[in-house]
Amino acid sequence: MMSDQHQAKVRLDKWLWAARFFKTRGLAKAAIEGGKVHYDGQRSKCSRMVEMGVEMTIRQGWDEKTVLVTGLSEQRRGATEAAKLYQETSASIAQRAEQAAARKAMGGAVSEHRPNKKQRREQSRFWQKFED
Repeated sequence: MMSDQHQAKVRLDKWLWAARFFKTRGLAKAAIEGGKVHYDGQRSKCSRMVEMGVEMTIRQGWDEKTVLVTGLSEQRRGATEAAKLYQETSASIAQRAEQAAARKAMGGAVSEHRPNKKQRREQSRFWQKFED
């Protein structure tokens, strides 16, 4: 954590990196520029100064987290210290759990990678049934 005199001078991309939402500042910057991070409900720039008590919405892959800023830091530290920089809202936790259950109920219909050779064969056999 930083001292009181430096608290107002933490960039948004640096804070996201320090809070361990993204592995590098470059990834944090790309997410901000891509509209995946909303500061107080609005898109913002990487150079935006983060303030205490602000609500942020961060989209990572399938998940969207709504967090309140409870601490400021420019340095990336351990996960336990990073978790003290923010607090996820209870509504956000419930929504993520609900969406995860819905994805699980779909039975893996959505894949994040290309099908392998066996899966391609199975797909072609499936589609051949409808062509005959």
